Amino acid sequence: MSHNHSDSHCIGIVGHFIDGVIVNDKERTQDIFNPATGEVRGHVALASIATVEQAIASAQAAYPAWRATPPIKRARIMFRLKELLEARANELCELITLEHGKVLNDALGELQRGIENVEYACGIPELLKGEFSKDVGPRIDSWSEFQPLGVTAGITPFNFPAMVPLWMWPMAVACGNTFILKPSERDPSVAMAIAQLALEAGLPPGVLNVVNGDKVAVDTLLTDKRVKAVSFVGSTPIAEYIYATGTAHGKRVQALGGAKNHAIVMPDADMDNAVNALVGAAYGSCGERCMAISVAVAVGDKVADALVAKLSEQINKMQVGTGLNNANDMGPLVTKQHYNKVRGFVDAGVEEGASLVVDGRTLVVQGHENGYFLGPCLFDNVKPGMTIYEEEIFGPVMCVVRVNNMQEGMDLINAHEYGNGTCLFTRDGEAARYFSDNIEVGMVGINVPLPVPVAYHSFGGWKRSLFGDLHAYGPDGVRFYTKRKTITQRWPSSGIREGTQFSFPSNG
Repeated sequence: MSHNHSDSHCIGIVGHFIDGVIVNDKERTQDIFNPATGEVRGHVALASIATVEQAIASAQAAYPAWRATPPIKRARIMFRLKELLEARANELCELITLEHGKVLNDALGELQRGIENVEYACGIPELLKGEFSKDVGPRIDSWSEFQPLGVTAGITPFNFPAMVPLWMWPMAVACGNTFILKPSERDPSVAMAIAQLALEAGLPPGVLNVVNGDKVAVDTLLTDKRVKAVSFVGSTPIAEYIYATGTAHGKRVQALGGAKNHAIVMPDADMDNAVNALVGAAYGSCGERCMAISVAVAVGDKVADALVAKLSEQINKMQVGTGLNNANDMGPLVTKQHYNKVRGFVDAGVEEGASLVVDGRTLVVQGHENGYFLGPCLFDNVKPGMTIYEEEIFGPVMCVVRVNNMQEGMDLINAHEYGNGTCLFTRDGEAARYFSDNIEVGMVGINVPLPVPVAYHSFGGWKRSLFGDLHAYGPDGVRFYTKRKTITQRWPSSGIREGTQFSFPSNG
């Protein structure tokens, strides 16, 4: 892949993908920026209600034939999709980097985790097997099966424009549903490209539709009675809105929200490994991921002093610049507005009395002075109650909090409104087991800073990090996109006549 790629050309308008063709809805558009340069890369169409309804109608029309397609045939399309995603990985990753800003290696990691979800969906004939019991009563057999819901929808965030959609629609369509994806309007190109690869893989037109847009599109999906289920990943206030609105309109909803992920560093931890892990977990993707470690909880001042010194040393070695150069560790933030917001958090941390040990606000990337670059920031002596401790920053800012023992650190984590991910750095198996058992967080790492479950497990937090009963992808994904039906059947034997029964049937 060329790394001297110039993105000065305009890509025009990114439309919608409905019924297997690109549809341009040019009434309202929004700029798409290259965050490394600050230049407008192109424009994205913002769907009208009529356009979203067109996509829903397309999905509805495609559903009967797709539902009747044998699962093994659906699986074969997933196998072909996996091959196409691997073959086109370089160009897909370049699209991610040009619109999100993350470094190409990071984009490749994202795409790979998405492909793993497609691999899991390839096993759909096995995953959809029901349960059968013979002779539950005299000559009565009973079984359960998992049937699709109908038209389903997904609303996905800017930070993983390839992976999060791949968490959703491959499993939804493998289960026999049709799907409408509403990707982030900030970086829509890769979702559109992947939808076209799905068509190339053999997915019939209308089974997967993509509508780009804003709140108009979201609200249409949430309120239209033809849409049976909605998956969402984004911030907690929006997740709560999606969950409340969707369920009020009779839909099944899973809405994954925000996070404030703490890592406790114990006195017995391998400090060098912990520091390397924390730097990657806090500053990878410029901190724009819901699994980023943004709070390091140091047990004891001796640990805290060593941690801050080693973190500072590592952070000062980091290379920040355009994501198209894999020599860089970190790229720009996604938009100018988000840059200003994150920088505002850093200013607030200073004002509220935290010690800014590494200040990334002065960073200038040569040749990219108009890009949205904020250098990595490190705070020490952060206290609960401070804005930078309580709120999700979603940027390259790590806070060090000092505590006296592990229980004090756990109490801080358990008291926080979010419960997405956490990590404990230790060599002590007893401490690790106690932490895993008693921490009120959905995804726990022991010496693993980003404990993102693999595709055949499920992803989800606790507390205000997840609204709904089922986690994303994995076994929970199969359950979310299907409904169980139990069938009890008897064929009377000839010559046997049974009398009328008025009591509740029992096998006693």
